[in-house]
Amino acid sequence: MPNVSRGHAATPTAATVQSDRPGEGRLAHAPADHPPVPRAKVGVLLANLGTPDNYDYWSMRRYLNEFLSDQRVIDYPAWKWQPLLQLIILTKRPFTSGRAYKSIWNDEAGESPLMTITKEQTAKISEAMAQRHGDAVMVDFCMRYGNPSTPSKVRAMVEAGCEKILFFPLYPHYAGATTATENDQFFRALASEKWQPAVRTVPPYFDHPAYIEALADSVRRVWDGLEEKPDIVVASYHGMPKRYLLEGDPYHCQCQKTTRLLRERLGWQEDSIQTTFQSVFGSEEWLRPYTVEHVAELAKAGKKRIAVIAPAFSADCIETLEEINEEIREGFEEAGGEQFTYIPCLNAEDAHIRALAEVIDRNLSGWLD
Repeated sequence: MPNVSRGHAATPTAATVQSDRPGEGRLAHAPADHPPVPRAKVGVLLANLGTPDNYDYWSMRRYLNEFLSDQRVIDYPAWKWQPLLQLIILTKRPFTSGRAYKSIWNDEAGESPLMTITKEQTAKISEAMAQRHGDAVMVDFCMRYGNPSTPSKVRAMVEAGCEKILFFPLYPHYAGATTATENDQFFRALASEKWQPAVRTVPPYFDHPAYIEALADSVRRVWDGLEEKPDIVVASYHGMPKRYLLEGDPYHCQCQKTTRLLRERLGWQEDSIQTTFQSVFGSEEWLRPYTVEHVAELAKAGKKRIAVIAPAFSADCIETLEEINEEIREGFEEAGGEQFTYIPCLNAEDAHIRALAEVIDRNLSGWLD
């Protein structure tokens, strides 16, 4: 049987000997010709939805095909859905989605804003973990759809000596189409590993005090910069078919609780923040009220100044920068609205990074000295 070893401690112990190569060691009991092995680490793998590699037709088609073929996202039978997807939707939608991505694309970096922000979040969280735990923790990120893929990052962590991996879907709220599909992909990646690391997945953090405080800080910061304060705040969450709620998905309830906790943290009155849902797709009924319709109704009812925040997104993306700040803004203004203020996602703000680091540390409990 081949003699294979992997590091056994996050920091040097009597079991390892320093080698000439950083991050590698030699087991004290191993023969002299045994190759160096990576010192054992704990991996923290951040995960977000994904992004196309570019906004051209074929890049968009590859990305949308992967996304819309996920049964967690569209749960219609394949025999019914795939012909419609391949023959109709994917012949047209890459053009419209590509134009939307082009309008927000980070041309300097050659990537989508979601990619840029996720890289910045990862760097800051890595720095926070290094301050707490030295080199015992390795932080990286992956995407559910597109690149960098989840399997490629799991493989990289295993090769780097991660004997434990904490998998962190960057969604404050649980939903089958977000957290669950991320976890599905993570466990599929583990299935191909000959030597699987021990793993944990991070549960929803929608009611974590540090997350709510970070949201409140973001509202206060925008509020302080406005001469005329909005009449109302709309908390717009990504939508899902109402059927999913009736089948047991907790997403709707968690969103409602986030809105309530945010309002309470700000000390505002009832109805000062209202919950809505965006990104409706297909013909069946989704969670209501729909954001685009609701903001128009507010304008017609005399609410001429509104602010919109998107608490379900950990980073600004196509749904916030293009859908909220362009399409939904336009709908509000066309209905008579006068002042539309978009409150950015928490992104790589220090308060958000502190909140995410707290969530990580809580879920690393027992894995690090």
